[in-house]
Amino acid sequence: MNSVIKYIGIGIIFLLVFAGCRSTKDYLNADGKLQFRAAFYNVENLFDLEDNPDKIDEFFTPAGETNWNQERYTKKINDLARVIEAMEYPTIIGLCEVENQLVCTDFCEKTSLAQKGYGVVHHESPDARGIDVAFLYQKKGFKLISSDIIRINFPEGYLEEEEYTTRDVLHVQGIFNKNDKFHIFINHWPSRRGGLEASESKRTYVAKQVRAKIDELYTANPNANILVMGDFNDEPDNKSIQEVLGAKMDKSATGATDLYNLMSDLDKEGKGSYNYKGNWNMLDQLIVSSSLASGKNNIDFLDPVIFRAEWMIYKDKKYGDKPSRTYGGPNYYGGFSDHFPVYVDFVID
Repeated sequence: MNSVIKYIGIGIIFLLVFAGCRSTKDYLNADGKLQFRAAFYNVENLFDLEDNPDKIDEFFTPAGETNWNQERYTKKINDLARVIEAMEYPTIIGLCEVENQLVCTDFCEKTSLAQKGYGVVHHESPDARGIDVAFLYQKKGFKLISSDIIRINFPEGYLEEEEYTTRDVLHVQGIFNKNDKFHIFINHWPSRRGGLEASESKRTYVAKQVRAKIDELYTANPNANILVMGDFNDEPDNKSIQEVLGAKMDKSATGATDLYNLMSDLDKEGKGSYNYKGNWNMLDQLIVSSSLASGKNNIDFLDPVIFRAEWMIYKDKKYGDKPSRTYGGPNYYGGFSDHFPVYVDFVID
């Protein structure tokens, strides 16, 4: 009996070790190094069908102007999953413009994403329309440690619109490769409604709050691995990103407590993730800590990508190629999103 128990025990240990190896093996590149893909995607108004009485979400309901129904919802999440599949299922994905935990869970469990075993991190934010940010992660490639939020409370008298609220910034802490800890911030900063200059103070205020949290991390660990991703509604050379957040556009000029904007070169080439009247805007960005920019922690990165495929593009007669969107106002077009996703691959030595 004891020998039987002994062999059963050895078998269980073998299976556990084998399972642990599998999760690492799945992320080896052609050179035998671990490679993890990090993506961000503004999925354009991914709402459920219910009218939340505490949110201004009735526009996206079956009774609303958009005639948002089950058929369109199912098509939407499967179309978005097609994009994620074409990006080869990134290990981690930041999302914005999701309404709640339910739509994130449906996205992960009722589409092709189900085969990859994604987990969801979501916190309900005070945004008036009910749109939030979220974080998806492959459980076998990323170990979640914790998550918290940066609540954006504008000081009294700071804004003319006293009732204005915006999305929380989501902060996730987790581990790649058993010991490579990352801090990841998922952002969706206030829009440019009212004009770039009139709305700028909202975004600079959010940038200050994110920067304060990053300074805390740098104080605790000057070599922290930090990835800041999101739709910032500003471009890499705007004040909120370059000056307040401290994300430099020149890697060689990135100081020890600065950040480096991975999208800088693409932005300088006139490329972008969002098309406004024929002009490409680099609103969706991936930003890293100085330690990642310099490779100090034996973690390198490949060239970032604005992911676009022909089937994601709408040929506008006036403005040229644009992301094929789901809606334009109340008009249903049946596309994917009005933004292209962005991603970067990290390679761990």
